[in-house]
Amino acid sequence: MPPTIIVIIREDPLKSPRPVEGLRIALGLSTGTNPLTIILLGDAARLLTTDEEDIQDGDILEQYLPSLKQLEIPILVSEGSSSRIALDPAFTLREASLTELASRTASADCVLAF
Repeated sequence: MPPTIIVIIREDPLKSPRPVEGLRIALGLSTGTNPLTIILLGDAARLLTTDEEDIQDGDILEQYLPSLKQLEIPILVSEGSSSRIALDPAFTLREASLTELASRTASADCVLAF
């Protein structure tokens, strides 16, 4: 079985360009044969909404979002994210408990954090 990859993005995209860079890298990793999951913690889930205009490097983010939707890359967000943030349902995403997020991260072969 090919190694599994988890990309965790935990920084606020309103305060740092790193979350957009993390999605860009995740998109690049998705072209391989390794199973990939993206985990968005806290305010990082703002990357998946169209409501935010102040996302750092938002113009770059707009280039990658259609591919993330089309490739149906699994994206996990923290429980309660959808009640705080208007998440775009076009993504392949679901809420998960912190226990599940920790378990998936611990069992992955490779983890990248942004």
